Amino acid sequence: MKFKILFSAVLIFCGFQVKAQNYGNLSGRNSGLNVITTAVPFLMIAPDARAGAMGDAGVSSEPDVYSMHWNPAKYAVIKSDFSFGLAYSPWLRNLVPDINLAYLSAAKRIDDMSTVAASLRFFTLGDIFFTNDGITGAYYRPSEWAFDGTYARKLTDNLSGAVAGRFIYSNLTLGQNVQGAETTAGISVAADVAVYWEKDVNWFSDIGSHFAWGINIANIGNKMGYSKSSIKKDFIPTNLKLGPTLTLDLDDYNKIAFSVDINKLLVPSPPRYLLDSNAVPVTDQAGNYIIQDGKSNEVSVVAGMLQSFYDAPDGFKEEISELSISLGTEYWYNDVFALRGGFFYEDKTKGNRKFFTLGAGLKYNVFGLDFSYLIPVDSRNNPLQNTLRFALTFDLGEYSAGGK
Repeated sequence: MKFKILFSAVLIFCGFQVKAQNYGNLSGRNSGLNVITTAVPFLMIAPDARAGAMGDAGVSSEPDVYSMHWNPAKYAVIKSDFSFGLAYSPWLRNLVPDINLAYLSAAKRIDDMSTVAASLRFFTLGDIFFTNDGITGAYYRPSEWAFDGTYARKLTDNLSGAVAGRFIYSNLTLGQNVQGAETTAGISVAADVAVYWEKDVNWFSDIGSHFAWGINIANIGNKMGYSKSSIKKDFIPTNLKLGPTLTLDLDDYNKIAFSVDINKLLVPSPPRYLLDSNAVPVTDQAGNYIIQDGKSNEVSVVAGMLQSFYDAPDGFKEEISELSISLGTEYWYNDVFALRGGFFYEDKTKGNRKFFTLGAGLKYNVFGLDFSYLIPVDSRNNPLQNTLRFALTFDLGEYSAGGK
């Protein structure tokens, strides 16, 4: 069976790859590349235009209805009584015309201490031609989706916490036989644990300022498989995101915020296997590959999360290279018009995504409109080039403590 080249390209340029077998870095040990791979990489794509315009920074930015993806604990201090939003992104448009990500989210305040929220993410890979003989076949439209729910609560005057649950469904092969094996949809259940802290600070004598920080451990869940005949399963993208935001109230009409997000996958690094003089992997008596550097990534989810901090084949230097960094800034005029910009950095050995982002937002009464535009550092045939995101938001009234 053959899949369109598109299938592989989509997964690679999301920043990760889905792999059939977890054999790690077998033959490319001298290339310096050791990308961490997971199932369902669509969970890591920034779904909304606001954070998408800020270099994918959002773990501690001002709360909004799209906080589920970045830090659900921010919902506890959201200003709106009820809000919902719809975001849409044509994905990899420089490569193919029919891959799309849609995101629907809603949040409702219960009281001045707590909020509930839910979101639905849908990712379609477009039309892919499945064929057994290279000539005859049929077109199918693989898709993936995830549904989230969260409860966020203020723990103190400045600190909030949240726990979110997530159901993930990935149907990439639609039951087709791949190399004689019957495939099935991948299913996983995951959870997020998050905290958010914010406070007005007097760091500048003549400028009002507000400081916040957030931590979110997302997608803590079981591994996912796509074959009925194989016990091999892949990690989902369990992910640690943390960072601060500083907001400056320049005057009654102008304010600007600066955000930094640091991101790390809590997934084991692929080990480096021993090769013979002909660059062929060496096996033991049981037929297993012999690890030269690093640790086996055939471990449980919890063990993998802990191991991800110390298992890189090249030691501490490689562990640091597994961190990606987002820098974002947001300027508001009179809480009506916003300009945004940002930069995203990922090490060349771990995916090599580097891009600038730009965007704007308009808020009028209960209605908000945002868009963002992505500019890769290397724009030569880059599938991420010309990526646009759009988002609509409706905030139906500010919440007032003690009732409306």
